[in-house]
Amino acid sequence: MEFIDQLYRKVYLPTTPQRIISLVPSQTELLIALGLRNNLVGITKFCVHPQNLKSEIPIVGGTKNVNFEKIKSLRPDIIICNKEENTKDMVKELEKIAPLWISDIETIDDSIQMIIQLGEIFNKNSKASEIASKIDFEVNKFREFLKSFNTKKVLYLIWKNPYMAAGKSTFIDSLLQENKYENIFSDASDRYPEVDPEDFLKADLILLSTEPYPFKKADVTAFTNEFKKEVKLVNGEFFSWYGSRLCSAFEYFKTLH
Repeated sequence: MEFIDQLYRKVYLPTTPQRIISLVPSQTELLIALGLRNNLVGITKFCVHPQNLKSEIPIVGGTKNVNFEKIKSLRPDIIICNKEENTKDMVKELEKIAPLWISDIETIDDSIQMIIQLGEIFNKNSKASEIASKIDFEVNKFREFLKSFNTKKVLYLIWKNPYMAAGKSTFIDSLLQENKYENIFSDASDRYPEVDPEDFLKADLILLSTEPYPFKKADVTAFTNEFKKEVKLVNGEFFSWYGSRLCSAFEYFKTLH
């Protein structure tokens, strides 16, 4: 069987893969939602959902560095990666071990496409369609909810020392747009630009993400006092995890408004 991944690479699979290694936390969560928990033979240390998963399935490393020998010993039929989360050097080595399917996610549509494609690969079409339909329903319901809301200029921080923000062509940016948040870095040349002191003054609202840097409530207080702006601590997983998490993300987004 031949499949095309989201980098338009041809992926050849002799049969439906039974032994899966997933190197992206949000895609691990999706595979489990598709009913493939018992097929996972390797995950990353960041694959924290569902709870206790790391005590059940071998950990092969992080998203940027993995133990290739351990992966080889697990005899995967397929390895699931992502263009942004995993590195080119990793991909080159992993391709020597097993077929590689790589996602490339910038929008909700990209995420839905990924869900449908993985459903086809693993013969889980019905469940994949159910998840995709749920996301589509939640998106449209949320858009209706926001109809009367005004747009706010937003700075979405993902890192500290130095401060870094989510910029254009990121999945985070697409979800900010869904929230009627105008990203002050939507025209930045970098996808994750460093933030200058004057940038804080451009925003009506500063959002502090809980990941990858774990901003806390104390940071909200500090930022509010320093910049005299509206500051909110937001769940970074809902803004950056694509896949089945989108089924519940929009109910969470309502609480921000």
